[in-house]
Amino acid sequence: MSNKDKLKKLIDLRDQAKMGGGEKRIEKQHEQGKMTARERIEMLLDDGSFEELDMFVTHRCTNFGMEKKKFLGDGVVTGHGTIDGRVVYVYAQDFTVFGGSLSETLAQKICKVMDMAMKVGAPVIGINDSGGARIQEGVTSLAGYAEIFERNILASGVVPQISAIFGPCAGGAVYSPALTDFIMMTEENSYMFVTGPKVVKTVTGEDISVQNLGGAEVHSSKSGVSHFMVENEEEGLLLIRKLISYLPQNNLEEPPLVECTDPIDRLEEALNDIVPDNPNQPYNVKDVIHAIVDDGEFLEIHRNYAKNIVTGFCRLEGMSVGVIANQPSYLAGVLDVDASRKAARFVRFCDAFNIPILTLVDVPGFLPGSGQEYNAIITHGAKLMFAYGEATVPKVTVTLRKSYGGAHDVMSCKQLRGDFNYAWPMAEIAVMGAQGAIEVLEGKSIAAIENEEERARYVQDKTDEYKEKFANPYQAASMGYIDDVIEPRNTRFRIIRAFQSLQTKKLSNPPKKHSNIPL
Repeated sequence: MSNKDKLKKLIDLRDQAKMGGGEKRIEKQHEQGKMTARERIEMLLDDGSFEELDMFVTHRCTNFGMEKKKFLGDGVVTGHGTIDGRVVYVYAQDFTVFGGSLSETLAQKICKVMDMAMKVGAPVIGINDSGGARIQEGVTSLAGYAEIFERNILASGVVPQISAIFGPCAGGAVYSPALTDFIMMTEENSYMFVTGPKVVKTVTGEDISVQNLGGAEVHSSKSGVSHFMVENEEEGLLLIRKLISYLPQNNLEEPPLVECTDPIDRLEEALNDIVPDNPNQPYNVKDVIHAIVDDGEFLEIHRNYAKNIVTGFCRLEGMSVGVIANQPSYLAGVLDVDASRKAARFVRFCDAFNIPILTLVDVPGFLPGSGQEYNAIITHGAKLMFAYGEATVPKVTVTLRKSYGGAHDVMSCKQLRGDFNYAWPMAEIAVMGAQGAIEVLEGKSIAAIENEEERARYVQDKTDEYKEKFANPYQAASMGYIDDVIEPRNTRFRIIRAFQSLQTKKLSNPPKKHSNIPL
């Protein structure tokens, strides 16, 4: 064979590999509203930046006649490229080849890019679209999953890991995305569950659809498994590009610094009036966030889950910052099991990747009731406290209004090593609200007053007295627990100045193998 023929063979093999499972299967993929693995990678990465690896890998299975059915690439496209010029490693399962099912060699391809990402310190993005384990390969397929899981675990907190679910993801396959930092699902075509509807029906008798069991709506609003729900794959891939722009390449680097044209001293007059005079009246904390961040841009994480707390990324003077804020317009901003888990996970991610944390506090306390206690609000609330207390990144806290009881401690208070703790003048920092406090403190005296009008007047006087003392930030400020009481309209300037002064912060935790966070 001449050199010319050898070159032709190479070109032909490349063309063959790029066709995946063939034209008919590609057409079927498109009919379902799904892109192919290569189309997804092309849209995700900078134009012309993708360098593919292991294009010629094929499976080694000889059972059930599998040796007669081989496709180049074996059901996954792997390699590296760039997003806004920064290197990322990617793999995209190819549903047109054996339904994207996981074989020994497919797992090895994924493991190779994960190993390389760890070696060079670059993010890993996995696009999942797979029918699960390749049954013909038996235990080697299961071993392949475990090899991937181990790498997810070791990469955790070292390089950012993002999973996009653009099709089926069931059985053991769900645990790789579950071990990554962020999961994205599309509204119509993606689903995740450990056991499918048929098994559920057989074992429990419950009759449930694929979407109701593990669709994007379920996992983005009920379980919290998915951080993002997107309308289609194109929106999802562009969102991943945006998410990556806030993150460092690895845990030894700082997040990217972007040029900022939004003035640091921009005053937001609307903030002076945003908190209602009536302490039981809600307002939208996202309005506060949009007002103080660069150009009003905020990338919310877990938008549809545990809405009583808001988490996401913003920029302040070009710096990436993670935001955690109680949401008074949903359940009064109370902390419950789901909100505690959501925020704790986000705080730990920010801390792992050197992203400073801004906390906006308006919390009346923890949600009371047997439902919360039976679901271990004690343990879950402790997760959030642990996450804040363990975090060594710069932490700036602003108390907007209420900060009561144990929830005050949990929300990045000074004693959990908050660097700068500010408060608005309408802040109320106390063990509990005035009415509840008076019932506890003056209960016997109130009961002893027989005349109803006198009793009501006494309660009102004592309540006013308590409010005068505690329904303001000045007692906490007099103890040094609040560093300054600030004008709401000046919040942007004060928090940016605080973060700028903390850029050289050095703080480390005691040496240990790892902590034992309450799980």
